[in-house]
Amino acid sequence: MDLVLFGIQGSGKGTQAKMLADKYGYKIFEAGGELRSIASGGTELGKTVKSFIDVGRLVPHEIIMQVVKRFIENNSQNGKLIFDGIPRDGEQMRDLDAIMREEKREFRCIHFRLDEDEAVRRIVERATIQGRSDDAKEEIVRRRMDTFRTKTLPVIRDYEKRGWMEEVDGSGTIGEVRGDVEKLMKEKIR
Repeated sequence: MDLVLFGIQGSGKGTQAKMLADKYGYKIFEAGGELRSIASGGTELGKTVKSFIDVGRLVPHEIIMQVVKRFIENNSQNGKLIFDGIPRDGEQMRDLDAIMREEKREFRCIHFRLDEDEAVRRIVERATIQGRSDDAKEEIVRRRMDTFRTKTLPVIRDYEKRGWMEEVDGSGTIGEVRGDVEKLMKEKIR
């Protein structure tokens, strides 16, 4: 069973994705990393992705979905997949659902729920320690969270209505959250 992870920035979903991959043998699709990897290759798709990244523009939806489809096809023999950072909105959800049906892959979703104020505190604190000045400004971090609030939360609600969403409290320590995820994996996700 594949997994689709959701969580506001700072919720720890990326950290938990790596732990799930290590413990259960998942292969991770992380949208940004996958796009950068393809852009560094010499394929036609890679050149197209690179042309957007090089000028700081968002990669169009159709291209992102091509990248997702390619990832699934390339890893279909490797077992289970985790999707981190997609779908971000209703359009991506619709197309991811279609690709997964076409590839005959079942999935469940996990939402790492975290209060926005706590998420901002974590990101600003981490950025300050790492010397990343943009992320150390609360107003910039909150602006970046607008997409999650306005576009991704409706996707989460849709999957909840279908009964495909599990929830984990993201406010604990990394170890506490990991324990909750492992319990969820044993009891509800196979």
